[in-house]
Amino acid sequence: MEYPEPYVQPLIVNALTQARAIHFDVVEKDVALHHPDRPCVQFKAYEALDFEHAMQYSRTSQICAYVIRKALIRKHYLSNTIAAWLTKHPESNLKDHFKASVHFELDYAEFLDDALVDAWDLHESMTRNQEDIEAKEWWILKPGMSDGGNGIRLFSSIDELQAIFEDWDLPSDGDEDGNSADGTEDPSAELIRGGDTHDTVMTSQLRHFIVQPYIDSPLLLPYYDHRKFHIRSYVLAVGALKVFVYKEMLALFAAKPYEAPHQRAKGTEIDLSQHLTNTCFQEDATKDSSVHRFWSLGEPTQSEGWRENVFSQICKVTGEVFEAAAREQMVHFQAIPNAFEVFGVDFLVDAEKNVWLLEMNAYPDFKQTGVGLQDKVVGGLFEGVIDTAVAPFFGATDHVMGSEQMVLVKDVDLGRR
Repeated sequence: MEYPEPYVQPLIVNALTQARAIHFDVVEKDVALHHPDRPCVQFKAYEALDFEHAMQYSRTSQICAYVIRKALIRKHYLSNTIAAWLTKHPESNLKDHFKASVHFELDYAEFLDDALVDAWDLHESMTRNQEDIEAKEWWILKPGMSDGGNGIRLFSSIDELQAIFEDWDLPSDGDEDGNSADGTEDPSAELIRGGDTHDTVMTSQLRHFIVQPYIDSPLLLPYYDHRKFHIRSYVLAVGALKVFVYKEMLALFAAKPYEAPHQRAKGTEIDLSQHLTNTCFQEDATKDSSVHRFWSLGEPTQSEGWRENVFSQICKVTGEVFEAAAREQMVHFQAIPNAFEVFGVDFLVDAEKNVWLLEMNAYPDFKQTGVGLQDKVVGGLFEGVIDTAVAPFFGATDHVMGSEQMVLVKDVDLGRR
């Protein structure tokens, strides 16, 4: 029992010790599994999990992550997963809840034209933008292998996209680590997390990228200063395969009131603090007002039942995308009976209250929840994980099909027992 986040570790320990249906002995130190026939569950960082032990003793050894799940957690793989599913299932609800993306690989800005040679939808959009200045279609650039909103940029022309990559490129006399010719760090090296002093990242280091149509009419709530927000939901996948959505969700707000990209003053840069809702980018002063329980959002301007409608859409989309990965991307998502995993899944709600899937994350950053909601949201989540995923594996039958808080949204029989 060595979960990589100190924020989460005591919550998991508490959930295990308070489990109603079964008794657990919690071993917090990293010890070898000396008794392979003794039932055990591993709550560790992905890299520390003993997958070999879990594969050898699949009836008694349970692990907190699937070995392979990049069909869901890598942005370019997720896009392929949904595209492949829609090809075979054009009636799927995913067509109305996910923006098709273009993905490509790029080492240096000078090769951008070659990288985008097959990006027909993007080129057509950029052409329309040249013809209609007043009704531009905006796109969002995301590094495929980053998380936490790192490297996100907005653009409405190929020239603007080119400029983004040129800013990330190394100077001609630097080395691949961002150092100048004399070995010191080059001050012109772009920091991918604006204002962050930790990670200097270049185009050649990011390599995988996706671009998607930008949803520039998000739902804005006057009660929250018209700030853009996204919903962080927690999804529990169990075995092969049941999928549950945890009903307690978070609404994460941007630091500043929203302004559509085309509304900014001419000649000024886009202020990403109006668009990025990930609290990693915010100062402490705004973080306190940026994280809320979704179900506590108070907004008299919205019709009754709007939150229930949003949650219903999230459940349907979540179940569908897991089935898509499990059935059509078996190489890149391998659900096994003695594994479970918690994913952080992000959604945006547009002005018409339609839900859009943004991305999925393994080992999500629970710290964004903050201290005030730590027990209510994250603590409750892991109590549900123990009741729904862990206790049933070791013989308990309570809550195996979900509960009021852990809602079963998909039960896919993959024939793996």
